[in-house]
Amino acid sequence: MNNLLKYFLRITLLPFGALYGCITACRNLLFDWQIKSVYVSSIKTINVGNLAVGGTGKTPHVEYLIRLLQNKYTLATLSRGYGRSTSGFMAADEYSTPQTIGDEPFQLFQKFDIPVFVSEKRAIGLQQIEQIEPKINLVLLDDAFQHRAIKPTINILLTDYNSLFVNDLVLPSGRLREWRTGASRADAVIVSKCPTISEQQQLEICIEIKKYTKSSTPVFCSTIRYGSPLPYFSNQPNFDLQESVVLLSGIAQPQLFERDARQHFDIQQHLIFKDHHVFKNQDLVAIQSKIVLTTEKDVAKIRPHLHTTDSLFYYWPIEVYFLDNSRANFDEWIEHLPTTQTAAAQKPECS
Repeated sequence: MNNLLKYFLRITLLPFGALYGCITACRNLLFDWQIKSVYVSSIKTINVGNLAVGGTGKTPHVEYLIRLLQNKYTLATLSRGYGRSTSGFMAADEYSTPQTIGDEPFQLFQKFDIPVFVSEKRAIGLQQIEQIEPKINLVLLDDAFQHRAIKPTINILLTDYNSLFVNDLVLPSGRLREWRTGASRADAVIVSKCPTISEQQQLEICIEIKKYTKSSTPVFCSTIRYGSPLPYFSNQPNFDLQESVVLLSGIAQPQLFERDARQHFDIQQHLIFKDHHVFKNQDLVAIQSKIVLTTEKDVAKIRPHLHTTDSLFYYWPIEVYFLDNSRANFDEWIEHLPTTQTAAAQKPECS
């Protein structure tokens, strides 16, 4: 019955999706025809974005790029800082919090020794970085695929294996922010959150995706690798795999977090909050004397409120890795950055 209702709603909303798609298409044409200006930074830029709303794993892929390139470039990251209470251009510093710069930029700032910036208008953000940090020669842009006011050196498009853009529709009948043809702006496509699939399955996905991309655009397949649960505080005991745990999350796709957790742990319940949720004391009052497992993204927002509970909190770190030979191909591809703002180097059609 629920599936029937969802199907009915999707059909009903199709006209609104068509209207929304036309509006975004017209906006894209204004940039394509250079009626609206596009800023080209003197700094190399790699954008990691998507066509759909919701989590495709952009931040873990940005982290992968940081680890891959930090010894070759003087790096920085620039994102919108979604959900922050501030506005305008800001640089992360020792006084920053998830509320002032956003939860994902704060996570990057805590994990890596690189400058982290936020700005709703990425063109202004890049101009500011050029002025205040002249040594930076590569900026990683988080979620700027629809931010057409800038032209990245490389545009990487993510699409979730569980919800490929080729099978999706434009908002509100689907989850796409623009028509599927927007994928033609991508210099590479990464199919994220893949299970273990055969090379034949990867090839079939690649063929479907390349109906909407340039012929030279490579397609890679990545997935998530989990580490061991880590304590919120150093004086906590190590995580006990035999204990029952309560999941707590404020992310875009909590069902995937729960699915993966159930494969490894005995789950009592899952307390779900919306993506980018700002946690408050009352959110944790009901959790007493429990072993609680959260995502890495939620740590900084939850930690200040732990005086309301005697539960032990742990987080489950994740890293991106590429399937089969995709990692070698992707690493080689990304390390050959263009020296100018031109299309990325051509590689084999499917990797």
